[in-house]
Amino acid sequence: MLKNIDPALNADVLHALRSMGHGDTLVISDTNFPSDAIARKTTLGTLLRIDNVSAARAVEAVLSVLPLDTPLQPSAGRMEVMGAPDEVLPVQQEVQAVIDRAEGKSEPMYGIERFKFYEEAKKAYCVITTGETRFYGCFLFTKGVIPPKT
Repeated sequence: MLKNIDPALNADVLHALRSMGHGDTLVISDTNFPSDAIARKTTLGTLLRIDNVSAARAVEAVLSVLPLDTPLQPSAGRMEVMGAPDEVLPVQQEVQAVIDRAEGKSEPMYGIERFKFYEEAKKAYCVITTGETRFYGCFLFTKGVIPPKT
């Protein structure tokens, strides 16, 4: 255990998050996402896991240490529901609430069509799969910066 580090964050996940740079993206996926196959195409090239937790819980852990990118570009995306791209499912609502708490304000997610999400995921730095069993529990986050203390 480490002080002030969410216990859901294992050493491999922490190393990947620390290694990412500004503008790099990461995927947090549900159990149905082709995580291993997609992860092999990412910069890291191997699948990371935060097992036995919901997508919202994994996002909460990740956002406890990862800054999201500035409002100049969208920094949190969700996989759209096929045939209903504007529908926001409960799993996505839960993650939206986590993002808003982490950012201290409303930071709405943008939608990404399912097959485009797969293509964007292949360009990500890494994929973290969770124990989320609900459909469309897949998210893409862009890392921001931590400004210097003045």
